[in-house]
Amino acid sequence: MSATAGTGSADGAVRIWLLGVAALVFAMIVVGGAVRLTDSGLSITEWQPLLGAIPPLKEADWLAAFEKYKAIPEYSIVNAGMSLEAFKAIYWWEWAHRFLGRFIGMAFAVPFLVFLALRKLRGSFALKCLGVLALGGAQGAIGWYMVKSGLVDRIDVSQYRLALHLITAFSILALLVWLALEVGSQSNRIRLNTVTRGQRRMAMALFALVFVQSGLGALVAGLKAGLTYNTWPLMDGKLVPDGLMLQSPWYVNFLENVTTVQFDHRLVAYVVVVVAALHLVSLIRSADDERIVRSAALVVACIFGQMLIGIWTLVSGVPLALGLAHQAGAAIVIAAATLHLHTITRADAP
Repeated sequence: MSATAGTGSADGAVRIWLLGVAALVFAMIVVGGAVRLTDSGLSITEWQPLLGAIPPLKEADWLAAFEKYKAIPEYSIVNAGMSLEAFKAIYWWEWAHRFLGRFIGMAFAVPFLVFLALRKLRGSFALKCLGVLALGGAQGAIGWYMVKSGLVDRIDVSQYRLALHLITAFSILALLVWLALEVGSQSNRIRLNTVTRGQRRMAMALFALVFVQSGLGALVAGLKAGLTYNTWPLMDGKLVPDGLMLQSPWYVNFLENVTTVQFDHRLVAYVVVVVAALHLVSLIRSADDERIVRSAALVVACIFGQMLIGIWTLVSGVPLALGLAHQAGAAIVIAAATLHLHTITRADAP
């Protein structure tokens, strides 16, 4: 029996649905990056889950929205004197981000209910899908929770809330990919006796490290730390820059000190590359199924590519196109790491 307890054709339809929604979530992550890089995230100062789907349609509506934006600190401190046309440009980015979120919710919920009614989703698999739907709904609330942090006493959103929002998006993407991989016949799954528990644990550690690195990247983005120390491999002419632990208490440096946050992001990137490469070498030497080796090699390739894009983005001063490529790369690494983890954990360990 398949994970969905349906027929082969039903399994194919469910898999296409889940992968399609995953692709939409990937697009959402990229659009979210554009919202952040264009400083558009505070342009809509209200959360209206239903009515907010309708953008301003008349000039009077645009003027009313603009007046609300003028009441927050970002306008008076950063964008004082902004024209209505310039406001419309940032408004459309944020509106597109929110609209895509609503669309993803419908793209998941409607087929889910249809598959459920047709009994193509059953048991624990149906509950897992319901959990993803609930997490998606919570993500909308988390997004507003993030935006609220920048409407009163700040000119941008809290880096903590931004990190929570981005990590939740990556989690939803990983869950969708995992569930799509779960669909299908058990007989098609890989069962190896040459994959050790240590190799499986290393794959799990790599997956966790990728998420940690993504969270550090979110802190870098939230603090705009990528706009500083735009050299590589040195920071301010040093491998270990000054100013890493200037704030008190000491642990705040890892979350709020621009120098420390960027340094940590660089350092963990090197760790991720080394762990991924060592894991691949270990599997090449022992695994007797090339599919596991290929999935590990894919992770290594994606991580190396992401590191190169990150360096290019940094030394170029974070232009929009490269910033978006780097955020998209993070999502691709998450998906590849999920694929590999699923592949290797479906192998028997001696």
